[in-house]
Amino acid sequence: MTTRRILRLTGDDTTDFLQGLITNDIAKLKDGGVYAALLTPQGKYMADFFLARDGDGVLLDVAEPLGDMLAQRLGMYKLRAKVAIEQTDLHLHRGVGDVPADGYADPRHPALGWRAYRDAPQPDSGIDWDALRVTHLVPETGVELTPDTFILEAGFERLNGVDFRKGCYVGQEVTARMKHKTELRKGLATVAIEGTAPEGTEIVAGEKPAGTLFTQSGGRAIAYLRFDRAKGPMQAGDAAVQWDQKPAD
Repeated sequence: MTTRRILRLTGDDTTDFLQGLITNDIAKLKDGGVYAALLTPQGKYMADFFLARDGDGVLLDVAEPLGDMLAQRLGMYKLRAKVAIEQTDLHLHRGVGDVPADGYADPRHPALGWRAYRDAPQPDSGIDWDALRVTHLVPETGVELTPDTFILEAGFERLNGVDFRKGCYVGQEVTARMKHKTELRKGLATVAIEGTAPEGTEIVAGEKPAGTLFTQSGGRAIAYLRFDRAKGPMQAGDAAVQWDQKPAD
């Protein structure tokens, strides 16, 4: 499980500050956790994270490798807004089953259980989170989600990570245009795989590049595909790959 950094945002302008930056509607915090991303002005991925209410403030849960960058970028956008951004000593806890009193349901998919923030680290839960991600086509920071990612190609609409009614945010124009004016020709998909290949292995159809192989589990994998080239048998290194065209649940 990816190590997380938990930031706390406080101050009178916190809600408006976040609303003008992130891909989702901060008002949804009244119903539980919110999954969202920060994009470049060109609409590409910078970071994905979870938000949760913490008294009068907001906790922001981001992958540790992106923590410094995200805190710095938020500070850059803050200008004179009345917002304080601080690192906490909290630890992410995750599980499946009933949501504990101090937690919230993972907003991406019911099968991903719950998230909570506590003072002590979590012991190993024994849950195969990669298997759950592959089954439900859920991308991971730094694996399927990279600086080259467009969030609609990564399934953020299906994963409740973007809101098209909330108004402007950084990268909104490009994201809205992809939603309303184009048909996605590339994106993350589930594939069947026989054999194994390292994450990042190129997928080829015949002699043509058709995508990239990522997380693998139980004979299935997440891949980034060019849909027009992924119709038949493909190869990723020594592994045979076939696009499973059933919609992700």
